[in-house]
Amino acid sequence: MQSGKFPYIVRMGNNNGQKGFLDEDEVFLNEGNTISFGQDTATMFYQETPYFTGDKIKILKCKYKRFSKKNAQFFIAMMQKSFSSFSWGSSSFSVKIVSEQVVNLPITTDNKIDFDFMESFLSELEAERISELEAYLTATGLKDYNLTAEEEKALADFENNKIEFAEFTYQSIFNKIVQGRRLKKEDQLKGNIPFVMAGTTNTGVVNYISNPVASFPSNSITIDIFGNTFYRNYAFGAGDDTGVYWNDKHRYSKEMMLFLATAMEKSISGKYSYGKKLRSSQSFDFKMNLPVSNSKPDYDAMATLISAVQKLVIRDVVLYADRNAKATKQVADNN
Repeated sequence: MQSGKFPYIVRMGNNNGQKGFLDEDEVFLNEGNTISFGQDTATMFYQETPYFTGDKIKILKCKYKRFSKKNAQFFIAMMQKSFSSFSWGSSSFSVKIVSEQVVNLPITTDNKIDFDFMESFLSELEAERISELEAYLTATGLKDYNLTAEEEKALADFENNKIEFAEFTYQSIFNKIVQGRRLKKEDQLKGNIPFVMAGTTNTGVVNYISNPVASFPSNSITIDIFGNTFYRNYAFGAGDDTGVYWNDKHRYSKEMMLFLATAMEKSISGKYSYGKKLRSSQSFDFKMNLPVSNSKPDYDAMATLISAVQKLVIRDVVLYADRNAKATKQVADNN
């Protein structure tokens, strides 16, 4: 699926909903500059270029010619707010349900949608976030994205298939595999405990509570009923639609846990949805592929690979921040 020309969009909550690339009859190709909408997950992404979809994706095409990426981002934020009252127990989001949702949009003095305001608001917000990002990268030392010799070798070995992998069950890596507890929205009391439920928005954190629910430790991984997988470096509570994985006998580093989370997500990708929900009790014998040394998981190799990948990502982020900071300064100087 990686060798095609056009993106293939599914109900995934990450990677802009893109599962891979396809070459199919272009009569089924969807237009770019549209929003893809997961019918039973309410995941929404702006799609800039033409793409193919599965049958559970609805296409939102704006009837106004002025529609742009920033307009779409603004609209998606309003749509997500509109759909925040829906639960995963709701029926699939049909075309009728989607079309009947009401969103708040800025308007001009003559009561027309103010596309200019949305553009400028998103641009200002982006500039503000870029400034904050610059400060964060500098304060944390993350601007140093140069790879060590060990990291370069790890990436080269991975690209050239020189790293040996083997399958390991979830329960062979984690001695704690626990499902969260049900806590209805109306019963949630305000507090400072992050409460995680199924979904990808804000990595599944839906509220901050003080309820005396089971608390899960930091350095854990969560997988919800749809297979969305996240690493948690903080203590949290979780609903009954989320499974939690950790090991209280073996201290895995953050880098190791990030690798494990990626391996777990890949092992269940595309297998679970609203019609087929995942529970942690089903996953004990699920298998994931991990680097090995002497037939045991090679945690050092995992940590080195993740460290290298993080630097590659940070490099792109740093260059992106630098480009945007320079562009913003240039606009300010010109004005």
